[in-house]
Amino acid sequence: MCKVAIIGGGAAGMMAAVAAAAAGHQVRIYEKNEKLGKKLYITGKGRCNLTNACETEELFEGIVHNGKFLYSSFYAFTSQDMMAWMEENGCPVKVERGNRVFPVSDRSSDVIRAFSKKLEKLGVKVCLHSEVESIRAEDGRITGLVLKKGKTFAAADRVVVATGGISYPATGSTGDGFEFAKRLGHTVTKLTPALVPFEVRELAVVQALQGLSLRNVQVRVLRGKKVLYEDFGEMLFTHFGVSGPVILSASSYVADFLEKGELTLCVDLKPALEREQLDKRILRDFEKKKNRQYKNALDELLPSKLIPVVTERSRIPAEKAVHEITREERRQLADVLKDFRLTLTGMRGYGEAIITRGGVSVKEIHPATMESRLVKGLYFAGEVLDLDGVTGGFNLQIAWSTGFLAGRSAGLAESDFQTHA
Repeated sequence: MCKVAIIGGGAAGMMAAVAAAAAGHQVRIYEKNEKLGKKLYITGKGRCNLTNACETEELFEGIVHNGKFLYSSFYAFTSQDMMAWMEENGCPVKVERGNRVFPVSDRSSDVIRAFSKKLEKLGVKVCLHSEVESIRAEDGRITGLVLKKGKTFAAADRVVVATGGISYPATGSTGDGFEFAKRLGHTVTKLTPALVPFEVRELAVVQALQGLSLRNVQVRVLRGKKVLYEDFGEMLFTHFGVSGPVILSASSYVADFLEKGELTLCVDLKPALEREQLDKRILRDFEKKKNRQYKNALDELLPSKLIPVVTERSRIPAEKAVHEITREERRQLADVLKDFRLTLTGMRGYGEAIITRGGVSVKEIHPATMESRLVKGLYFAGEVLDLDGVTGGFNLQIAWSTGFLAGRSAGLAESDFQTHA
């Protein structure tokens, strides 16, 4: 039996503790907060989109950076394994649109409760209000860690760093793991907010639309004429710009470009209709409402909040009688509906970012074990690593898979290390 210390009681840390304890080792979780899984409580608007039910090969398509590194992790503990684990541990799950997986109860607290019960059953010691100050190593091998309170030294044979990133700092994600890694000789790549809303130049437009959610739209982000990102899904207008799943995913792909200058967001409000089909649809609506004013004839085509904005952008007089609208003016309306444009000027900060992009360089981690290539007995899991995915449960699956592999590997006998590293 060896002593395994897990720093961080979030998704990756709890899974690492379960895997290490299942191998029969003495495991302790050191969590600085007053409870486990504080960030998990707020994920998916409190519902916890805990994974994506797609096939394992498809998981890699949802990873933005360093997907190849996750091959061993994703196959060691798949999204199907995660769903089965939740079911076996008293938290039934359901699959929704886009293969998103949620607890049947729609309560993130049930996910955390399942882990808490399992940790207790396995004899894992959970140390709350226990902030780690530093990790100790001698001759390239882990010896333990030092707690901030009382500068207490806790001996450990293996340490798993699962401290998260620096997004949602109110949940305790303050970048501790990056500092631990640097002090032990690891490289930390550039850190930026990821899965984060955009700010736009046209504030009057988005403020008029604030709170409006559009479910089935196609978005493209352009730099000049070059398409940097394109996808279909749900978006939301806010007082400062745009948000929603399809927008958040875009942020991970275009962040570097946006640092160099403004980008253009193009929204197709009617992606299911080709231009000719859309014109026929507009004609049908106009025929039914031919004696109305233009501004009162779009209620079947658009949500009420969008009508004044689209009316203005189409350059058709709002009071014009529908039967007087020309073919050219219908084309102008179609142009707005198929290419509604906003100027992206920047992204929001870590306080609104779902995850952190960047982290401990995966070049310095064994992908088959999650052990450091620089320090024996040191493992990393979850958001602290330079790994990130789009919305839809992919980032939590990174946490479950890397946490499982790190915990299981930390439980290997010394003689097994050369085989698995």
